[in-house]
Order: sequence, then structure tokens, then C-alpha cells
Amino acid sequence: MKIAGLQKLTLLDFPQKTACTIFTWGCNLRCPFCHNAGLVTGPYSEALTADKLYAFLEKRRGLLDGVCITGGEPLLQADLKEFLKPIREMGFAVKLDTNGTLPSALRDLCESGCIDMVAMDIKNCPEKYALTAGTERLRISDVQESIRFLMQGKLPYEFRTTVVREYHTADDLVSISRWIRGASHYYLQSFRDSGSLIGSGMSAYSPAELHAMLEAVRREVPHAELRGV
Repeated sequence: MKIAGLQKLTLLDFPQKTACTIFTWGCNLRCPFCHNAGLVTGPYSEALTADKLYAFLEKRRGLLDGVCITGGEPLLQADLKEFLKPIREMGFAVKLDTNGTLPSALRDLCESGCIDMVAMDIKNCPEKYALTAGTERLRISDVQESIRFLMQGKLPYEFRTTVVREYHTADDLVSISRWIRGASHYYLQSFRDSGSLIGSGMSAYSPAELHAMLEAVRREVPHAELRGV
């Protein structure tokens, strides 16, 4: 496991749970608005070993409810399943963040019993996916397979799109909503410049504009919400 960071406490990343967040290194996408550029384009620097992480969690039993595993793209870690088993055995709920481009790995992990929830990023409508993801080396059919698997499965899930003025229009978001029609949870996330982006020259929509987009999206996904506004 390439563990590149640990946030010891989050009240936001795991719905209705007090959690910590583990950041894995490496990603197969290059989204210009990625706010964790160092985990994607920078060299790997080990933040802590798996054993030290387990020791940290052992001391947090009864204080934390869950663990979020994010990146980067965690499903690139070949030993992710084995890494998560001791965490589950300690009694922590586990949430996975993924870009959905590795459907076989996603299915395998979900069916292993090692995770309790999945949050999947949907970068854009199919026609603009490669542009928004920063690479032509992806298959939109893989993203579609992950969407279908989560929507037909038993695990709680959410879809989310970070909305960037230079990459998304209201029509794009409506197209996404038709793609995931009937999804249980979908979030439009306001873009924020973390100061560690892959690209540059990007900006956010105003709250009023995002609310208008949300109303259009809700025609297909009634449970859609805004996040970070």
C-alpha cells in the first residue's frame, strides 16, 4: 500500500460518521481541477506504514466510526483488499472514493465485504469525459459499468461531480443526470482552488448559478444536492 497521507479527523467525508481519511498515491486520470495534484503527478513519499496506521486506529476505537480511503485512485493499489481487512476487523466502517474507471476491481472489493459505502466521481457527460479527465486513456464503457453496478447493487453509494466553469455547462449536467437517472444520491460540488491543482485558469460558478443547475438536474435525479456552497 502506498499511503501518502492521513487526515486524523473528518466530519464531512463519511456521511453521518466521525472518520479519518487515508490518502493513497497514484491515479490513472489527470483531471486539471484535481485538488490533490501531489498524489497524482508528484513522486511517492510514504506518510506512514500500514502497521503504524493500524496502531493509530487501534487507539481510536470508540472515538472514530469509520475510515475513508481516497486518493489518487485507491483501486490502483493491488493489496487494497488485504489492507482493509484488519480495519474492518477492528470494527470501523469503510468508505471508498473512486473514479469508476476500474469496474472489475470495484466489483471485487464491494463483494469482498471490506467496504460499506462507495463515492464515485462522474467527471462529465460522456462526450466530454476524456477532456475533463485529462487523458484519452480511458473507456467510457468502464465508467458506465461502474455506474450500473453501483445502482443495481446493495451497498450505499453516491455520485458526485465537481463543477468547473471552464469544463461544465448546465446542459452537461443535465446530460449526466439522464445518464444516472434515478440515482439515490448525486452531489454537485462547487470547485475550489486548493492551491495544489494539476491545471490552472479554472473558476467556480456562483451559488445562484449552481442552484439553477441543481433544479435542472433534479428533474432526473430528485435527490440531487449541492455540496460546498
